[in-house]
Order: sequence, then structure tokens, then C-alpha cells
Amino acid sequence: MLVAGFFAFAPDTGYTQTPLMDGQAMLGRSVPFLAQIDPATARNSWQVDTLTNSQNRDTPYGGGSNLLGTVGGLRPWLGRYGIALNIQDTNELWGNITGGIASSSGNGNGRGSDTGPAYIGVTMPTLTADLEKLMGLKGGTFNISALQIRGRPITQDRLADFNPISGFEAGRSTRLFELWYQQSFLRGALDIKLGQQDLDTEFLISDYAALYLNANFGWPMGPSVNLYGGGPSWPLASPAIRLRYRPKGNYTVMFAAADDNPSETDNNPSNSSSPRPNANQSIAISQTVIDNNGTRFSMGTGALLITELQYALNPQSGDRGLTSRQSGLPGIYKLGGYYDTGRFPDYRYNTQGQSLGTDGGTPRQDRGNWLIYGIIDQLIWRPAPDASRSLGIFVRATGNRGDRNAISFAIDAGLNLKAPFPNRVNDTLGFGWGMGRATSGLRAYDRMRGTIVQGNENHLELTYQAQVMPWMVVQPDFQYVLHPMGGAGDPSHPARAIGNEAVFGLHTNVNF
Repeated sequence: MLVAGFFAFAPDTGYTQTPLMDGQAMLGRSVPFLAQIDPATARNSWQVDTLTNSQNRDTPYGGGSNLLGTVGGLRPWLGRYGIALNIQDTNELWGNITGGIASSSGNGNGRGSDTGPAYIGVTMPTLTADLEKLMGLKGGTFNISALQIRGRPITQDRLADFNPISGFEAGRSTRLFELWYQQSFLRGALDIKLGQQDLDTEFLISDYAALYLNANFGWPMGPSVNLYGGGPSWPLASPAIRLRYRPKGNYTVMFAAADDNPSETDNNPSNSSSPRPNANQSIAISQTVIDNNGTRFSMGTGALLITELQYALNPQSGDRGLTSRQSGLPGIYKLGGYYDTGRFPDYRYNTQGQSLGTDGGTPRQDRGNWLIYGIIDQLIWRPAPDASRSLGIFVRATGNRGDRNAISFAIDAGLNLKAPFPNRVNDTLGFGWGMGRATSGLRAYDRMRGTIVQGNENHLELTYQAQVMPWMVVQPDFQYVLHPMGGAGDPSHPARAIGNEAVFGLHTNVNF
């Protein structure tokens, strides 16, 4: 990935930097053609192998993996100086046919549910510079990107889930996204990245789960719901330093320290009927009201310290020739965790030491928060070492304490079938499931207030990612959410739980 130190110039320019062995490369060509975690990841995930360019078997188009090609020779000219300019444009259309809540945009029917279409779009230009080519600084990489976000998130308007139905959902704005410098040492074994960063493209990520559109398969429920503003993750980056060390080909150790609250939202419980509102419900507002252009560079809240250990089993290369010489099926195994030094409102007690659910008041502020996680990405079937068709499985679980968080345990898993049909080598069919469990503190708070006690939210996703052109991916998607927000009460009818949601979506991504 680009933020992991891997970037490639457009294939039709003729200028390519040798990639580092990131997770997707180690899993060979079994990963999705285009990662959907967020645009920061999507821009680096065009898995272009020897069949994808001028000899692509999915389409006769031979103009390369960019819609605009060389832009009249601009790309190869910039490439001579180590500069890559890329523009990714993502558009999604969503609609729920059952369940949900009355629309916050005023179109609700007043009966506690609302259906209809919703649109979200993101355009992200990215400029990356190889400073060795540009100015002779060996191992240096500079990156800057921006976001233009439009439309209205369907989750905020109609669904009220723990996690957004799409990882691309965000409030409308035009803003700076990432701005960082990376320097590698020890022949690439060690690299350090400093600047405004989005951590959800490197930490806590399953490469196979990148296929899916539900936000939980990207930055999962644990940090997304429990941290302020979702933490330093799409669409909010924060000042951070990231270190990565690869002592051997199979092992990778990463550590990052970042500002824990890029949105600077307080989620002050004294202004709400809940001790800690769902971070995702406020994120679309906070990013445009508090920091409309993305240049605030907040460092005045707590620190998020996160570390991850990775082990690659039978690491492979995306290159067809190298893959055919490898034995064994590849897999990536990860263990990690984070600690947030900030203060978080307690679900049990108010500042007077009384029961928050019974007596109300302002929640007591607890110092610190933590989460641990484990991830498995494993290829489980491939008919031949050089075959395009393959079947991969992923499992990811997170766990944390229950007195100051809304989600205590979450797990997601899925099966990906790459090249499900003949001559569709870059298509992927996937079926995924995820679950988030409301914490004991949240359940006790609900019980004391006499409201519906929240439990588990489950979501299922069936998706098909089709590379219709070398520069375009189209992805129809279906999701079903059981017990949204763990069976929480409908805002229009608090005594009745929010209905199960059936949601259809269409996603497109164009690489300009």
C-alpha cells in the first residue's frame, strides 16, 4: 500500500518503483483487485499483473489502468522525476428496502422507518514523490492527498447501525487528507513515517476483508465506535509517527503514536441522553464543523499508541512467474493492540459516584482505554500454483473493557472466491459476516434507565467485484443487518427496536 511504503506509477507510463513486500503482495494475486477499505487504500490496490495491462483478458481495452492514460505524456514526464499523480473517483448508490429509522433529512414517514435511495461520492487526488529520483535523497517518499466528499450517508440518515453500511460514508467537505514524509533505512528493512496519517490503511486491517463495502470490514467496530470520532481513520487523519521494521521476510513489526481524536469532538455526555453517543453518528458533522479544510492538525487530546506483529506464511509475490515457483498456500497472521491515554465517560457512575443509569448526571471520566486484536488472512484453495482462481478466508476479532466502551467484542469473517468465472481473472465474489456485542456497561446502563437493553448487532454481506475496464471497477452489493445497534429502541418509537435492514448498493471506482 502507498501508506505502507508501496506505490506504483501508472503502468502505461513505463516508470515503476519496485514495491516492498506488503500484506497484499505476500498473499499473491488472491487479494481483491481493488481494496475497498477507503480511498487511501483503494488508490494503491490496482492489482495490475502481466494480464491486466495491454493483454487484459477481461476486456479488449489496451490503454492501461488509467482512464486518461499518459495525459498527453505528462505522466511519463513526471515519472522521470519520481512524481506520481493519481486521481481516484468513487461513487456509491444505496437503498434500504426494509428496517431503519425515520430519515434525519426530513423525508421520514413518521412511523420509525424510511426507505429510498442515497448517494455518496468521493474524489481523491494524490501526489507521491520518490525523493531519490527527484533530489537524490535515497529512501525518501513524500505524499499528499485531498478529499472532495459529496452526497449524504445512508447510515446517518436512515439506518442507525453501530458501523456505517459503507466505509466511504462521510460528511460533505473538500479537505486535506494525508500529508506525510517517509524515510527508509537498512536497505528498506526499517522505515519511519511522520506527518498527518490515516492509520486504518496499515493497522488492524485484513487484506481479504478489503473486498467488502461495510465499514466494519475495514476499520472494525471496536475502534470505530469506541474511540472519539472513530480515531485516526477514514475520513480523518491526525498527526502521527509510524515505525515499521522487517527483520526477516516473514516478520513485520509496526508501531505508531498518533493524536487519538482527529475530529476533536468531545461527545460530552452531559449534553446527551447517552453517556457516549455512537462516534459514527457525530463524525460526519464534526469533520466539517470543527475542521472544514483538514488543516487543524490537532495534538491537544490524548495519544493513541498502537502496535502490530505480522507473520507471513509461505509469502508470495503478485508476479505470475514468482508465484508459480512458490510452494504452499500463503497466509498473513497478525496480533496487535492499542492504548489510548485520553479520558472516556463511564457507563456505570456519575461524578458523584452514583449510578449513572438510575440517578443520571455527568458520567465519571475514566483515564485510558485499550483494545487487543487478532487477524487471519489465509488462502485455503488454489487448483494450481499459477492459477487465477483461488479461495481465501479471513477472520478478525477484537476485545476490550466494558465500563467505558459501547462495543466490548467484535468479530468478522468471510470467504473470497477470486476469478469465479472463466476469463474473469480479476473479479472476486465474497460472502462476509460480522458481529459486534454491546458492553456490559452499556447493557447495565440501558437496564437501569428502563430502556431496551442492547445486545449483538450482526451484519451479512454478499458482494461481487467486477473489473469492467482496466481503470474501472463495478461492485453490486447486498447487506442484511440484524438487530441494528444491538436492538436499540427506534427514536420514533423508543419501546420498539429498530427493524432489521435489507440494503442494496452499487459501487464504482474509476482510476483517472
